[in-house]
Amino acid sequence: MSQNSTALKRSLGLWAIVGLGLGYMTPTTVFDTFGIVSGETNGVVPLAYLVALVAMVFTAVSYGRMTRIYPSAGSAYTYTSETIHPNLGFLVGWASLLDYLLLPLVNALLIRIYMQSFFPDVPAWIWVVAYVVLITVMNLWSMNSTSKVNGILVVFEVVLIGVFVVLAWNALTHGAGDASLFSSTPLFHSGVDMSAVISGATVVCFSFIGFDAITMYTEEAKDTNTVPKAIVLALLIGGAIFFVAAWFGQSVFPTLDGFQNTDDTLPEMALKVGGEFFKILFTSAAFAATVASSLSSHASVSRMIYVMGRNGRGPISRFFSFVHPKYRTPTYAVLFVGAVSLLAIPFTLEFISSMINFGALIAFTFVNLTVIILFVFRRKQYRTGRDVFRNIVLPLIGMGLTGVLWANLQSDALTYGAIWLSIGIVCLLVMTRGFRQKINVSMREEDAVELDGESVTA
Repeated sequence: MSQNSTALKRSLGLWAIVGLGLGYMTPTTVFDTFGIVSGETNGVVPLAYLVALVAMVFTAVSYGRMTRIYPSAGSAYTYTSETIHPNLGFLVGWASLLDYLLLPLVNALLIRIYMQSFFPDVPAWIWVVAYVVLITVMNLWSMNSTSKVNGILVVFEVVLIGVFVVLAWNALTHGAGDASLFSSTPLFHSGVDMSAVISGATVVCFSFIGFDAITMYTEEAKDTNTVPKAIVLALLIGGAIFFVAAWFGQSVFPTLDGFQNTDDTLPEMALKVGGEFFKILFTSAAFAATVASSLSSHASVSRMIYVMGRNGRGPISRFFSFVHPKYRTPTYAVLFVGAVSLLAIPFTLEFISSMINFGALIAFTFVNLTVIILFVFRRKQYRTGRDVFRNIVLPLIGMGLTGVLWANLQSDALTYGAIWLSIGIVCLLVMTRGFRQKINVSMREEDAVELDGESVTA
């Protein structure tokens, strides 16, 4: 247990958690990356999202099952620690920590870019500092307030995406693009290479990172049984938004002809379907989406750091496991994430983006693996066809599909990810005195569950 007896406050209902997951996923990302993915896939962005969604569904099922058994905020770190070994769990948590820490940083970078475009004479660092301070203070203050603000922002961006769909439909009826809503070309046409589609799926896979972060709020859910539902709902709702938006976008813009900037196509897509006023509105929705993602991603990664600190030893662990007695938020973990986000001042978006997805894919792989180890090897549930399907086939498919994404990961992501993992191994060597000790994994006593009569601390 933590040296600090104050626990996180249970204040989040089902839809608040779903909203945090959707906020993390940032639905407007489909328009920001449309040009990149369309160029990569030769004009089948909806198919790339469909492939990524299918790959994520199997992993989401595994997340849902494991969070029922181990209702802790540690996610893949907790599941691996409990079912395989705490030291391996630390490395999985360390690897996934890279992606979780990078997303708040990416959001701060995006805000810096947005604000610089409007106010080029103002020093960039001012926007980063002001924005990071705002997000950090909101996360320190109250998780309930954070989720409410996040919910408002998510609704705003989803409504604007709906307006885009209506305008795109109207453009199609007036001869734009494919001139038909029911054309199959957004999904497949001559010249489409499935290997290129899978490469595109690895890009849009980043958009789905968020459904797994929902597990970080387990200890703040009013009812832990709602978390598995929230995982699946966030993934399916987010996937549907991505697919529909990509379908209409690809139908209206089957090629990138006429686009001046294909690295971020959102402003031009909005301008072409709705004019200057809609461009302003849609850009504001993208701004709101970035703020929502900042709130939820900052909150989730601070919870992961809190749990890793709670399970460690020494002054650093005690520092990160501190919970504010009044606000009941992981104070120093939240402040640490804010400090890391300030790196948005010197770094570029291209550099940070090149490191993303390595840790997430490690987490996805091990969550599927822990299902097999827990239910097959520990609980011996493999004697019926139903057990084999649920406990072996589904997680193996999840691992296989994650492996396909691994094989198409950018070389920079592999390189930087390997460096980060190496640092984690060195830290683990020091913490365990050359692997002679194992890291302590302690969870809330009230989160103990029963496994076939055997008590399991969770």
